Amino acid sequence: MTMTAAQAARPNLVMGMTLEPSGLDPTANASSAIAEIVQYNVFETLTKINADGKVTPLLASSWESSPDLKTWTFHLRQDVKFQNGEPFNAAAVKFSFERAASDKSSNKDRRLFSLLAVTTPDPYTVVLNVKTIEPDLLFMLGQATAIIVEPKSAATNAAQPFGTGPYQLDTWAKGSSLSLKAWAGWRGAATARLIPRVSFRFIGDPAAQVAALLSGDVDAFPRVAVARSLAQFKADRRFQVLTNPSRAKTILAINNKRKPLDDVRVRQAIAAAIDRKAVIEAAADGYGVPIGSHYVPGAPGYVDLTGVNAFDPVKAKALLKDASYALNFPRPLTLTLKLPPTPYARQSGELIAAELGKAGFEIKIENIEWAQWMSGVYTAHNYDLTLISHVEPLDLGNYAKPGYYWGYDSPEFNKLYTQLQNTPVEADRLKLLGDAQKMLARDAVAAYLYQPLWITVANKSLKGLWVDMPIFVNDLAALHWE
Repeated sequence: MTMTAAQAARPNLVMGMTLEPSGLDPTANASSAIAEIVQYNVFETLTKINADGKVTPLLASSWESSPDLKTWTFHLRQDVKFQNGEPFNAAAVKFSFERAASDKSSNKDRRLFSLLAVTTPDPYTVVLNVKTIEPDLLFMLGQATAIIVEPKSAATNAAQPFGTGPYQLDTWAKGSSLSLKAWAGWRGAATARLIPRVSFRFIGDPAAQVAALLSGDVDAFPRVAVARSLAQFKADRRFQVLTNPSRAKTILAINNKRKPLDDVRVRQAIAAAIDRKAVIEAAADGYGVPIGSHYVPGAPGYVDLTGVNAFDPVKAKALLKDASYALNFPRPLTLTLKLPPTPYARQSGELIAAELGKAGFEIKIENIEWAQWMSGVYTAHNYDLTLISHVEPLDLGNYAKPGYYWGYDSPEFNKLYTQLQNTPVEADRLKLLGDAQKMLARDAVAAYLYQPLWITVANKSLKGLWVDMPIFVNDLAALHWE
């Protein structure tokens, strides 16, 4: 199958991205930059999360669940194949989920898949028996960690991905750009308005992002750091500007396993020393909403806990002084703040260090690259403090995950989270969700800062961009030129 003349005549698209992924397999690495390129484009999932947060069929055409939510039956599409010519069927789904659950898996949602027993009564039916209730299972099966991979090529997906999606890898000039090309073998290729080629340019510096848009070198830049130049883009008729609500949580992560950060008074002192509103101005030029726990306004069951560890420099000094006497650690307490290369981290790191300095801490800033953050902070837990935005919408379970990078180990929280996951009645579940938020705020597991409001700037002729952004994806099949 070849592209029609009309398809070939349509212009290509250049998109901007802040970070470049280290690989293209979202099941192998927690970086959201991977999903920004491959999710729903190269790889697909059983379900699809849409811009409004609703879940619709994708590789599964339909499904049903038992009343107790412990058995789910998925009926698969029969018009799908992988980009290397291999068939898509129930065996591929079973392989993908069991691979994600295996002891060798580095999938950040491995816990979810370990709860699933997968059976395949026929080539196009998959039955999932869930050990404990997962009320948000359909949503989670639409995330990048739940992609369906082709068994023979799974091991090399990081460099040479073969999915079932509308686009396939074309070229990758590491350190500069990556291109995807429309795949003629996709089931919807004959009728879809696919842009023939989409290139991603990796531009980390905010000034360079602005310049690339103004010059026309980049057609669209989701989650762009141009707040300080927003008036210029709004006044320029060449552009459209979207402000996207998110489920992201920007936090000052604290290594709870390191002394004296394992003492709640020290963590509470850190949280009380930081002015969230000042951080939002420094990091996001005002485009953010303060939060007090690992949950955001607009999400079901949200509780406003910004008052629990509110900005209070006097209290911060008193807490640190009390802890220093009890624990006999030297003052000032010297801590290292490791900043990834994202603009929000680099723009607010100095402010946070200065505010902590006023409370009696001595903060040493260390700027690191993304690969160093993933290997040193996330994997090796070699840090005191780090500034990071967690973009996944349903990630409270990370606090119950053994060995997660912030080192929180609370039997009380684990018990509460297990109860939450096994409560089928939504009203009861939302109450428990509120209790979980309160526990995290009480324990000051991190200094919870703000919910980012993402900005997208794009050529006004590009249509189909997501207005809301419950997950980090660039849904390329939805885009077209007017």
